Amino acid sequence: MHRSTASPTLPSGRTLGLGLALVSAFAFGGSGTAAKPLIEAGLSPLHVVWLRVTGAAVALLPIAYRHRDAVLRRPGLLIGFGLLAVAGVQACYFAAISRIPVGVALLIEYLGPPLLIGYVRFVQRKPISRGAAVGAGVAVAGLACVVEVWNGLSFDALGVLFALGAACCQVGYFLLADAGRRGERPVDPLAVSAYGLLIGAVLLTVLTRPWQADWGLLGGSVVMNGHSLPALIPAAWMVLVATVLAYLTGVISVGYLSPPIAGVVANLEAVVATVLAWVLLGEHLGLPQVAGGLLVLAGAFVAQTSRPATAEAEPLEAATVGVPTVGVPTVEAGAAGTAGATASRVSGRSSRTSRGD
Repeated sequence: MHRSTASPTLPSGRTLGLGLALVSAFAFGGSGTAAKPLIEAGLSPLHVVWLRVTGAAVALLPIAYRHRDAVLRRPGLLIGFGLLAVAGVQACYFAAISRIPVGVALLIEYLGPPLLIGYVRFVQRKPISRGAAVGAGVAVAGLACVVEVWNGLSFDALGVLFALGAACCQVGYFLLADAGRRGERPVDPLAVSAYGLLIGAVLLTVLTRPWQADWGLLGGSVVMNGHSLPALIPAAWMVLVATVLAYLTGVISVGYLSPPIAGVVANLEAVVATVLAWVLLGEHLGLPQVAGGLLVLAGAFVAQTSRPATAEAEPLEAATVGVPTVGVPTVEAGAAGTAGATASRVSGRSSRTSRGD
């Protein structure tokens, strides 16, 4: 109705945000494909997670030093991001898969986007468009097919609680990434990523005890789909692409988009992980997974093309540090996706991983 008054920067902002979010989703989705050869070579899943997060934290040390004032400006935000978006998802996910099937744990963890929509609607009391809600539901249905949840249905109350904890930590990723650019003391999204990974690395060091691992394996070779290659290649990909690139693009994209829409499109990570496992690891891709992937894509498309819930909704605050203003009219009117919160989801289906494990 008010198209004539729309900000001229909105289309480019939506396009840039969507592009960054897709890069992040694809980068996160490849984490398990890179991690699996390392696990098969002898590293434990937890030590691979530690390698991923700590390696990324070291790579981002120059950014952390450049933005060292962020520690004094928003210490609570940085600690919360490291605790929830990095370490929390890891700990909860691995606790969950120790008690319930991997597919069930993945599906519950990816309830994060619908939980995020509920939080924004009923706690923050901000409007949510019908498209965002429908897109989230369709995407979750597709994920149930992608992970083939029916192949391992079982119920363990504590395991389900741990998986829900991982989903809640995933919600924290999007909310904290968005909160960093708001308020009187906004923090550059690059600083949020750098310090979040540093804090997460410290916490995971206590949890995983990396000094017990045989790191000499990284000097040898690993096998990927029958082909031998240096172990440092998948390790470097996991650190630099599936973590550094994934976090930087993901956190920045939330500044252009809304957390609810970003969360829905982040479900594409599971589809990317499954396809990469099929292409690079030779894992079987069945008809239900293909159909599920199409559903996830449909849900993401519906969500990212949705219009504002109300035409008169209050505009989002402009990002004053690191992310330019794009004139987004409501909480979910941005384009799509991002990625979240942490090291590699490694397990029996370790190739189906993303920010969450």
